[in-house]
Parts: sequence; C-alpha cells; structure tokens
Amino acid sequence: MGKVILDGVTKRYADVTAVDDMNLEIEDGEFVTLVGPSGCGKSTTLETIAGLTLPSEGTITIADRDVTNLPPKDRGIAMVFQNIALFPHMDVYENISFGLRLRDYPKDEIERRVERATDIVQLEGMLERMPDELSGGQRQRVAIARAIVREPEVFLMDEPLANLDAKLRVHMRTELQRLHKELDTTIIYVTHDQAEAMTMSDRIAVIDGGQLQQIAPPLVCYNEPANLFVAGFIGSPSMNFVEGEVTATGLTTPNFDVDFDPGQLPGVAEGDHLTLGVRPEDVYLDHTGGDISNPTQPIPARTDVLEPMGDEIFVYLLTGEAADTSMEGDPAGAENQLLMSIDPSSDIESEEDVEVVLDRERVHLFDTQSGDAISHTLDFAAVEPGTRETEREAEGDD
Repeated sequence: MGKVILDGVTKRYADVTAVDDMNLEIEDGEFVTLVGPSGCGKSTTLETIAGLTLPSEGTITIADRDVTNLPPKDRGIAMVFQNIALFPHMDVYENISFGLRLRDYPKDEIERRVERATDIVQLEGMLERMPDELSGGQRQRVAIARAIVREPEVFLMDEPLANLDAKLRVHMRTELQRLHKELDTTIIYVTHDQAEAMTMSDRIAVIDGGQLQQIAPPLVCYNEPANLFVAGFIGSPSMNFVEGEVTATGLTTPNFDVDFDPGQLPGVAEGDHLTLGVRPEDVYLDHTGGDISNPTQPIPARTDVLEPMGDEIFVYLLTGEAADTSMEGDPAGAENQLLMSIDPSSDIESEEDVEVVLDRERVHLFDTQSGDAISHTLDFAAVEPGTRETEREAEGDD
C-alpha cells in the first residue's frame, strides 16, 4: 500500500519557514501533483517525503509506517529528479540496473526487473547505447526506468520534464499518464507548470508561501477555487479580478455594476468589499452572448490588444474611463482591464467600441481582505454546490 500521510509537517531554515503545517493524505495508487510558483515550498515538501531533508515538526507516514526519521533507502520510495544525471560512462542497461547491482540483487532478478522497466518505458533495443547517444526524451525514460526497477511503493518526481522542449514535454506528459496506469502506483509529482498539473493528476495540491491552499481534482480547483490565489494561479490566461463594494442590489465597481441579491450570500452585508472574478472564456460580446441563460447587464468597453491564438482570440478590453482615453493617453491599469476569449472567426478589431456581458453562472465572488471564496455563481438557483466541474466536463463532451 502506497498511502502517504503528512501530518502537520513544517520545515524551517533559520528565520524562513519553507513548509508551514502541511497536512496531506494521498491515497494508494493516486497521482497527486504539488503545484505553485517558484519558492512556494513544493520541492521542500517532496524532499521531506523522500527523506532528503527532515521536517522541523510533524510526521510522515508511508504505507502505514512512520518514516519521519528514516533514511531515503528505507522509505520504499524512488525519485526522479529534474536533472536526469545519468552515469556518462555506463550504458543504458548499467544505468538502469545500477541501484540493484549496488544492493547485490541476483542477476536473474536484475534482468527481470530491467526487462520489465524497459518494456514499460519503451526502451527496447537501446540497452547498449551510451547516454550521449540518446535524445532528451530517451534519457528521461532511462531515469524513470531506473526508478521503476526498484519497484517502490511511491514514486516522487521533482519537475522531471522541466528541461525538455515544449513538444517533448507534451509527449512525455502522455507517457507519464500511461506509466501511472501501467504501474498502478502512487505518484507525487512537483511542477510549476499548471498544464502538467491539470492534465495528469487525480488531484492537485496548490501551495503558496509554504501553505496548502487547496487540494482537489483539477476541474474543482479550476471551477471552484478556494481563494483568490488558487483562482489566479490555476488557468491560463488568468482569471479577471475586479474589486467592488456590496450594495443593496449587488456589487458596484469603479467601472461597472453587477446585480444580484446579497441576501443569498450568508455573512455578506452592504458596504463589504468583495472581489469579482470571471474567466476570459466567460466574457462575451453582447451580440454573441445569446447562449448565456443569465447574462449581466452590458458593460461598455473598448478593444485594446488582440492576440490571435489559432483556436481562439484573446481580446484585452478597456473599461470605464480607460475606454474613453485615446491610445496616446496613460496606459490602463489592471483595474480598468478585462480579458476576453472569443471565437477566431469573430469580426473584431483593435480600438473598437463594444459591449460585453458576463455569464452570471460563472462569476466568482471572493472576500477581498481574506481572499476566501464566497460564491462561484451569481445564479443561485441554477447550480447546486459541487456540480460545476461535472457541467464543464459535459460541455467538453458535446
């Protein structure tokens, strides 16, 4: 059983707290990705699980064993690093089998494990090649095979695709998903690339400042972010945020108003400061928003910068006073901008006056001071809690 439990794990370096009271429970056979910006504590968390660093506080359990103070070799784990670090003077077979030979495994057992690992990562016919004769993807497969032959209870992967080119990273993402299905083993994966986290994981753990912000399936983190940080970090491009004040009829912001019944939100009162969040794909041109069942009132805007992406166009919109300012005027700040994603066939140009609407079912509200999520919809009767990720999946299947 490869179940991993972190109970109150904290890691301090002098006056810096790299990991702060981390509580995680990862089920046997689960693929969990630790994701967050550089310096957030995700690699340090992985290193405490691996035994490369000991926690200042808390306990770590792997397969029902307290391994908090055990060395890495006794934890039942295998690790794949960002830097592949193959032995340049050893061929592929020798690199893969090195750890087993070091532990004096019988020759037939070594050959069985190497054959199985090379079959899983598709390295057949390459066992006699030297590392400098391999491509970047093949060298990464050798590193993974070297971990597989140990037959661990838990795989730990610290940004193993970071040094590969973009096309190869996409290919290796698919390979890792296939590997997970083949091995049916617990994988804990670290990355700052949210595309990797979203596409490969059963659950993602979003970390910031050494603290766990949310752990949930990818679509839950996307559709129902726990706070402003998760909402802004998950999703590319990022969610639009606009600060406003609660009134008797909804939320008023410096550039537009959104109406709703504040009485539907427990703990929210007139005068409270909230942050409205809406993803670019949930902003529509008013004349094309007919498919939205409950749009907001039209918002006047002016198109600023257009970014054609092939399958969509990102349109940066200026709202409020910024929309009335010529391009020679002061640049607009973030509070005056909305990012919209539209169909590539749309007939739209820069510096065009438009009206846009927001899909009220997809509007998020956050407490501006604490950052905590308050609501993930303004259409309170339309969506039951916990169903929005299912709706998104259904839309993708249509």
